[in-house]
Amino acid sequence: MASITPLQSSSSDTRFDIAAIVRGYAQGYFLMANDSDNTVGWYTSKQRALIPLDHRFSYPKSLRRVLNQNRFTVAINRDFLGVVEGCANRESTWISQPLKEIYWELYKTGWAYSFETWQGEQLAGGILGIVIGGAFIGESMFYQIPEASKVAMVKLVERLRDRHFLLFDAQISNPHLERFGAYVINNKQYKRLLYQALQRRCSLT
Repeated sequence: MASITPLQSSSSDTRFDIAAIVRGYAQGYFLMANDSDNTVGWYTSKQRALIPLDHRFSYPKSLRRVLNQNRFTVAINRDFLGVVEGCANRESTWISQPLKEIYWELYKTGWAYSFETWQGEQLAGGILGIVIGGAFIGESMFYQIPEASKVAMVKLVERLRDRHFLLFDAQISNPHLERFGAYVINNKQYKRLLYQALQRRCSLT
């Protein structure tokens, strides 16, 4: 796992400065909660995990059968708060209540999105992310029904390709993301690619 360095803790009077928050992400930082005092801080990493948007993207063969069966439908922002709660609902989470509120403000101002899978009327899974230019910055993902978040990943990559996004930032790699072809670059490479992505005007919807 890449080392993470605190940059600056937010305070209650700056937490909802949306322009400043967007600038932070555009400079290559991301937000996480501090368990010790329930504040939210800016962090950076020496390495960054990316989901490829080219031929390097892959997924398990077993998932292809699920995709062909059309078990799930896809939606964007149908239940944003449900996805945030789903991502936070785990034994150990870095999505605190203040961070939930930040995501809600980013959503209301058009920066944060939930890419969702549904089974009938049930929210099955989803991916929470922030869109700036041609960059999709993935914050977290979850599922309530097996395979739902994996299907969301495949369908999201298809959408990002179709909408000419350049970057799918997964922040920190793990074995699950590696199954989709996730790879790691250093911070200097990441900032160069992020700068290129920010020059594009892309829309997820």
